[in-house]
Amino acid sequence: MTIAFFDFDGTITNRDTLWEIIRFHRGRAAMYAGVVQLLPALLRFKLKMIPAQEMKEQVLKYFFAEMPASEFTAGCESFCRERLPLLIRPLALTAIRKHQQQGHHVVVVTASAQDWVAPWCRKENIVCLGTRLEVKNKVITGKIQDLNCNGKEKVNRIRQAYRLENFHEIYAYGDSDGDQPMLELANHKYFRSF
Repeated sequence: MTIAFFDFDGTITNRDTLWEIIRFHRGRAAMYAGVVQLLPALLRFKLKMIPAQEMKEQVLKYFFAEMPASEFTAGCESFCRERLPLLIRPLALTAIRKHQQQGHHVVVVTASAQDWVAPWCRKENIVCLGTRLEVKNKVITGKIQDLNCNGKEKVNRIRQAYRLENFHEIYAYGDSDGDQPMLELANHKYFRSF
């Protein structure tokens, strides 16, 4: 049996989808206004003074805290139908389809929230392992449930879902430092190949 793990943002897509989902839900003007408000935190993040998970939670809280989960889910599904297809790299989609035609199991492993990646994955018959957002009292809190699915956490999530010793061949595709631990699992590694 063969399995292929794909990172999402920057590997399958041509840009980070966090800001795309914010623009889709909130509009361009609100997104830029939020960036201005978040600028001090974004600068601290760039200077490696705060970790990625903390920065992501600040962004998610600013734009989505207190949004009804049903509204957020509906918006994410619309995003996957209307906007996301325009961001998909054709060569990445070709590689995914090639794996599927050969009967390989294809999995997206992403730091992006499953909410705005899983609907696209379902349509493409791909399993999605992604960051899970916390929902309390049917509203988005802006917090991440457990850990951001990046770096070593990608490997943890893969190992929770699959017994890798059952696969003779493992492919992995990524484009950033956060994908390196996942790439190390594979006997076929592809870095920024699309």
